Amino acid sequence: MEKIWYKSYREDLHKEIDPTIYNSIAEIFKQNCEKYKELPAFHNLGKTITYGELEILSKKFASYLQNNLGLKQNARVAIMLPNVLQYPVALFGIISAGMTVVNVNPMYSARELEHQLNDSGAESIVILSNSANVLEKIIKNTGVKNVIITDVGDLLSFPKSMIVNFLLRYIKKLVPKYSLPEAVTFKNVLGLGREEEFKTPVIKREDTAFLQYTGGTTGVAKGAELTHGNIISNILQAKEWIKPSIVEREEIIITPLPLYHIFSLTANLFTYTSIGGLVVLITDPRNIKGFVGELKKWKFTALTGVNTLFNKLVADPDFAQVDFSAFRLALGGGMAVQQDVAQKWKQVTGIPLIEAYGLSETSPAVCLNPLDLKEYNGSIGLPISSTILSIRNDEGKEVPIGEAGELCVQGPQVMKGYWKRPDETKKVMTEDGFFKTGDIAIINDDGYVKLVDRKKDMVIVSGFNVYPNEVEDVVCKHEKVFESAVVGVPDKNSGEAVKLFVVKKDESLTQEELKEYCKKNLAAYKRPRIIEFRPDLPKSNVGKILRKELR
Repeated sequence: MEKIWYKSYREDLHKEIDPTIYNSIAEIFKQNCEKYKELPAFHNLGKTITYGELEILSKKFASYLQNNLGLKQNARVAIMLPNVLQYPVALFGIISAGMTVVNVNPMYSARELEHQLNDSGAESIVILSNSANVLEKIIKNTGVKNVIITDVGDLLSFPKSMIVNFLLRYIKKLVPKYSLPEAVTFKNVLGLGREEEFKTPVIKREDTAFLQYTGGTTGVAKGAELTHGNIISNILQAKEWIKPSIVEREEIIITPLPLYHIFSLTANLFTYTSIGGLVVLITDPRNIKGFVGELKKWKFTALTGVNTLFNKLVADPDFAQVDFSAFRLALGGGMAVQQDVAQKWKQVTGIPLIEAYGLSETSPAVCLNPLDLKEYNGSIGLPISSTILSIRNDEGKEVPIGEAGELCVQGPQVMKGYWKRPDETKKVMTEDGFFKTGDIAIINDDGYVKLVDRKKDMVIVSGFNVYPNEVEDVVCKHEKVFESAVVGVPDKNSGEAVKLFVVKKDESLTQEELKEYCKKNLAAYKRPRIIEFRPDLPKSNVGKILRKELR
């Protein structure tokens, strides 16, 4: 059968990229800092740092890692931070030193954090004081030797830095007590790291820049190895796509999604700094009133988010008072954009809500709707530059146009593989070099891709992936649980919610007891919203639990 591979039908958007023009992300960063030295790079909580200041701070951080800690090139350094100024400083410091960033979700439980630190082999971590008590519980079970602790306000101007830190620690009591006596503060790191002592390493495109953790069929979180070449490719692909709608040096992008999430990391931090844009970091987007208040301060040009966030914004009456005069791009990813939300969004802002699609394993962008799209079309768009799609059936054969099958991707943004898991890597790669996404899709006559189902049982809660096997594995460790199964159910706020079915081993088990147990062992978005006890669970003739029937 003739190969049926799809590139974008919009040749004006699908210009091939050349990722070999750069050797590393560090090279792009250095070039950006020289080119845009005086321009504002990042803003958070009233404080702005320029590209020139960012380069100095990150070089001090890199020097500390090299000289004070003695870390070698390719060492893994974990970052467990929300959207604060310390994140880009630490990130570019690690990248510039030729080391690997291990992004860690600050919402992780002690169990989840312990697994990720041990699996990645990270010996160093940069962590917010709010999460330090979680690290304290498990640090002795890991190989972590170096802990750098920071408070939210550490890089803000005085006296605001002191006020913010005092407020969070003593008034709002958001910093639980912890004991990490060997830890150093972020401020001291910048004081000890001497910029002039930093030695620029030789970094290659095939070197690993990130271990971006994602779940899988086994329920064990795996690190997708994203190389410098992968990220460079996705930056160039994104720039090629948005080029008609941006003005170099004049862009202001609002960033409510956490930078440890691959969507925000590439789309906001890397893409917009590569054009001299200002990245406005929102530390707590769940505070919608505060978020809208921040939006009112800016004539922003772009905003990225997930469907649930857009829905909450349009539901807030104050959002309509925001100045949308410079607004050109609203990009939704991480989860499906709903038609009703897209329609309300355009009514309020006058700007269409553009849907994109990607995965941690693809750095992340795969498909994107054209920015000149006028109305919601229910698709995830067209494949971006230098990206080929293939739709395949269960036998791995390509299906004709208009038929459903698994969406497979080939392009320079596809990961090197799963960190130290060659067997898992082999499961998701075809013999001819395509990555199997696990999503079922259809491509229409115009080349637009529409997702129709998920092959895997993943649940998406407000843009975060929840893998049923992981939750089930945790629940089944409870002494009163005999069997469990997890499915996703529709939820108007989060898109989907986690529903847990349990067969009791001990009849005294209650929902409250199980919820408290999950609270201790799972990040908030992974915890079951609904728990249903059953005498048994539906199974196949070989004993496999049938989640499909439960759904």
